[in-house]
Amino acid sequence: MTGNREPRAAEYHVRIRDLPPDERPRERLLKAGAKALSTSELLAILIRTGTREESALAIAARLVSSRGLDGLQRASAAELAAEHGLGEAKAAQLKAALELGARLAALQPEERPTIGSPDDVLALIGAEMSLLEQEELRVLLLTTKHQVVGIHTIYRGNVRTAAVRNAEILREAVRRNCPAILVAHNHPSGDPAPSDDDVAMTQALAAAGKLLDIDLIDHIIVGTGRRHTSLRAQGLLTAPD
Repeated sequence: MTGNREPRAAEYHVRIRDLPPDERPRERLLKAGAKALSTSELLAILIRTGTREESALAIAARLVSSRGLDGLQRASAAELAAEHGLGEAKAAQLKAALELGARLAALQPEERPTIGSPDDVLALIGAEMSLLEQEELRVLLLTTKHQVVGIHTIYRGNVRTAAVRNAEILREAVRRNCPAILVAHNHPSGDPAPSDDDVAMTQALAAAGKLLDIDLIDHIIVGTGRRHTSLRAQGLLTAPD
């Protein structure tokens, strides 16, 4: 089961270990990635265990409903510890995780990663993407100085021309007024050589981005280890005149 969703009401009194494996938050995170989980599911992983009356997932859903994520961030550790089903240890875990997220969001521009070469892309996402068992297409949102302000997974599965919509790839860059993007996807076979579909998709995306004043600076294909292909380096980023 995929997609962001809050737990169903019927799950509230079911222990997480009694759920089917593909509905357990931790297993879903390991299989589909953290972005596929709802806020309640992410919190449930931190809470870990529930009470006799509520599962960790139910406690998490209640906290999200009553306080919201911003309310949890503002609450003190003592206030969270007083919530039924938490206590000091779980409250401390939640506060630590929320504080890390807040510090990440508060990073100054000079602390953001800068993309100057394919090696910079590999250092940022290459190790993880080289181990994926299915293809993923990710978009790095960049400033005019090619600093990374966001990374979004757009597709999972077969990254083929017929399946990839330029509007979906460019949507977040338009929303956040980013002047440049870089796309990366992996080949689970380990061979990073671009297919005809990879080249066609890249050239169509570059053309669509040009209409919106968004520069596609490269398309990196990640293979196993540090094997990779830069379509810019191969002269395949744009169609020949």
